[in-house]
Amino acid sequence: MNNRALYFIDSISAWAGKAFAWCILVLTFATCYEVFVRYLLNAPTVWAFDMSVQMYGALFMMAGAYTLSRDGHVRGDVLYRLLPLKAQASIDLVLYILFFFPGSLALVYYGYGFASDSWFYKEVSWNSPARIQIYFFKTLIPVAGALLILQGIAEVSRCISCIKTGAYPPRLHDVEETETMILNQHEDIEIVEQELGEIK
Repeated sequence: MNNRALYFIDSISAWAGKAFAWCILVLTFATCYEVFVRYLLNAPTVWAFDMSVQMYGALFMMAGAYTLSRDGHVRGDVLYRLLPLKAQASIDLVLYILFFFPGSLALVYYGYGFASDSWFYKEVSWNSPARIQIYFFKTLIPVAGALLILQGIAEVSRCISCIKTGAYPPRLHDVEETETMILNQHEDIEIVEQELGEIK
């Protein structure tokens, strides 16, 4: 798979992750509103809890593929990071095939069943008196699984490329955490200093 195709898949994952990142804003305002009316006006809402659960669930589900595209998932890499890139890619490839794709396919298969049943019954939440509809949110289960599968295909392609060439193909550029930016800048400075030392 060429870099253009990888970037295209990365951009789909990034679009979904960034679109659902707005759930954080909705969740923040809903929580602040609930605190305000509950403790200052003594008039708690019946919908705030369900709203919080659904917003957080939607964010968590739909950010999975985006996080994978950024190589941001937590991993126990105490020994893994010490291995050569080809060995890392080989391990990743095996784990994608054995665990990642079966789990993602289960999300799509069983999630579709849950979502279709929920739409059929027009399912509502039983956690609160508000009886908020949840069939919209159950639809996100198979959608999130499909996005993970698509991004997983890109990651497998990256692993295969790394096994062949010894280097991972580049990822779509996006925002970085401050500590990552500082680390990259420090590495760039070290490279420049080494090159200048060689010239002298």
